[in-house]
Amino acid sequence: MRINSKLVKSAIAAVVMSYSSIASAELNIFACEPEYAALAKELAPNARIYSATTAMQDPHQVQARPSLIAKMRQADIAVCAGADLEVGWLPMLQMKSSNAKVRSTDQGLFFAAEQVETIDQLKSVDRSMGDVHAQGNPHLHFSPERMLKVAQALTAKLTAVDPTSKAEYESALADFSQKWTAAIPVWEKKAAPLNGKKVIAYHSSFKYLFNWVGIEQVADLEPKPGLPPSSSHLASLLTRTEAGDVMAIIVASYQDERGANWLGERANLPVQVLPMSVGGNEQSQDLFSLYDSVLDLLLSVKAS
Repeated sequence: MRINSKLVKSAIAAVVMSYSSIASAELNIFACEPEYAALAKELAPNARIYSATTAMQDPHQVQARPSLIAKMRQADIAVCAGADLEVGWLPMLQMKSSNAKVRSTDQGLFFAAEQVETIDQLKSVDRSMGDVHAQGNPHLHFSPERMLKVAQALTAKLTAVDPTSKAEYESALADFSQKWTAAIPVWEKKAAPLNGKKVIAYHSSFKYLFNWVGIEQVADLEPKPGLPPSSSHLASLLTRTEAGDVMAIIVASYQDERGANWLGERANLPVQVLPMSVGGNEQSQDLFSLYDSVLDLLLSVKAS
């Protein structure tokens, strides 16, 4: 049996082209936080996505481990919160990985905070103010409107880095946008009973969430951002609770609960741990279930 060499070559070329197209679709995405790994999964389902942190870790404080350096070295895109949230460790990863693709926002580096107007921006900061961010609060993933803008900007970045998959990225964005915009009024209706409630919480981790649903954070468990609660500060918070208008004490999934528990026991207030991001509890498997879980937990505190 004679084999047609032209047919064989054509078949081989087709296979090579097929594998090339698959390879181009499978970008390596390095996400600094799990919420952006989850968003990347929505927008680039064929990509290989790695999250540098979990919801049980403080994203301000991350060790530039060899495993992270290796993942950064392989990355085509790095997706991070920005607003200096990762300033203590991301530059080290960039330097040690020697990956030019993710060194600049002109290429594959993407900061969510640069795509929206952040809250609590400061004209100047100094060490006496504690762990604050001049560029604003970086925990914007609990603002649904801002996250939609971030999704649109990230799709543009994905398309710029991988233009051959433009149609796939635009289709994924359209699907995500439809589901997300449909979910927002459902969440807002669910959260309506929380409007006007008051809480004490750590840091400003949930400031976007509180602003969105109408919760007022009347005090911070930290005397200054980034500092653990002192006994004198906790005593002042105990005095504040005597007004009787505080619904609960809120703690993020990675934060130390000891100060909150001390205050909760003496003030007879519930202490509620909220997932800071995707993976912060069993229910939070993606961005949608993260929002559902956080609202359900807050409502359960209100009802108790």
